Amino acid sequence: MANISQTNEAVSTNLMARALREAFYAGLVALGLFVLFVGLKTDQNILNELILVQRWGLLAIFVAIAVVGRFLTVAYIRPWFEARKAAKAAAPAVEREAGFVTRNFTLLAVLALIVYPPVMVGLFGFQGSLKWVDNFGIQILIYVMLAWGLNIVVGLAGLLDLGYVAFYAVGAYSYALLSSYFGLSFWLLLPMAGILAAAWGTVLGFPVLRLKGDYLAIVTLAFGEIIRLVLINWTEVTKGTFGISGIAKASVFGIWSFDVSAANNFAKVFGLPMSSAYYKIFLFYLALALCMLAAFVTIRLRRMPIGRAWEALREDEIACRSLGINTVTTKLTAFATGAMFGGIAGSFFAVRQGFVSPESFVFLESAIILAIVVLGGMGSLVGIAVAATVMIGGTELLREMNFLKQIFGPDFTPELYRMLIFGLAMIVVMVWKPRGFVGSREPTAFLRERKSVSGSFTKEGHG
Repeated sequence: MANISQTNEAVSTNLMARALREAFYAGLVALGLFVLFVGLKTDQNILNELILVQRWGLLAIFVAIAVVGRFLTVAYIRPWFEARKAAKAAAPAVEREAGFVTRNFTLLAVLALIVYPPVMVGLFGFQGSLKWVDNFGIQILIYVMLAWGLNIVVGLAGLLDLGYVAFYAVGAYSYALLSSYFGLSFWLLLPMAGILAAAWGTVLGFPVLRLKGDYLAIVTLAFGEIIRLVLINWTEVTKGTFGISGIAKASVFGIWSFDVSAANNFAKVFGLPMSSAYYKIFLFYLALALCMLAAFVTIRLRRMPIGRAWEALREDEIACRSLGINTVTTKLTAFATGAMFGGIAGSFFAVRQGFVSPESFVFLESAIILAIVVLGGMGSLVGIAVAATVMIGGTELLREMNFLKQIFGPDFTPELYRMLIFGLAMIVVMVWKPRGFVGSREPTAFLRERKSVSGSFTKEGHG
């Protein structure tokens, strides 16, 4: 017993020494990384001269967070996870029945979204609910739709697409131009934008039929930049960097309008006080309906032969060809279907904003959408929806954290650090959940019994 206790004490001492050493190194790394970005700030004095403002206190806070976080991770958090993992491995395998929330998560989430706008109106009033319905509701649903569209290309077909924002832009500008020049209605332009984006997806698919991996990523990235540069330089049509404004609002099937001057204005017809909240609530439910339609189409396609062909292509293209599957049409349908969802989301974005410009369709948008797909778990609709809610909603929450100015100073602007926090969050998730939030899925084809496939048994976490 004495030898065992001495051994445990020695292990604990070594662990603490290692934790202190790694915490010290983490502090040095944090100091080197943040000294120029956080510790020093460029500013102008009263003579318009460029000066350096020293913020050593803020730098010390960042370094302290890195030191304490690394120490706790090495000394306590990692050993706890390892002990928990060892205990689970030693325990006999017991199949646990899923709880009520787990079994009905999708239904509960949809019901929560349905009652979300009335709850926000009840809590904050009509005008106060605008921010929560628009920024935390409509915007998240748009990214959910975009991520589900990219999931068909990346998660199901295994084709890395870094230019997905191009289809987003095609849908937005298709709606803006056709609505402005030809006066077409929203309900006609919504499917048209999806069809036009699908056509461009097919155009992209032909040159990349023989490409895979890094080469495919480079070509798709170039395609996204080409579309953006065309929007900037084709000023006769797109108005370049000035963008297109005054885009017509959507209506309730042409029966009720949300234009203030219209005789069939929604508020006037029902004798309600004038407020822009009605339009935002209508857009929220419309975005929710479009997301549910996208999920339904994706689930149905996965169960069809084309969906199984996508999954076969993702796992092994050579084996896919040996089975007699036409990889040309399989890739083209994946690009076209994913682009269609991107185009529909783009047209909805144009309706929501009332203004589109090339600055809204930069490469960063493609990176964010791809990050949502990867973090949520490629192939998992529920995981992707959760990832979009956490990432987009989390960055929007930074705008509400004004209390941080009391900690970091009055000049601290939380939203400016959103990409830093976004990157740190991605690193944490990929370290602790490398297969994404949902690392398992049920196969569309199964023998005798349907079982959930763990992400550890699938190639690169595609399962």
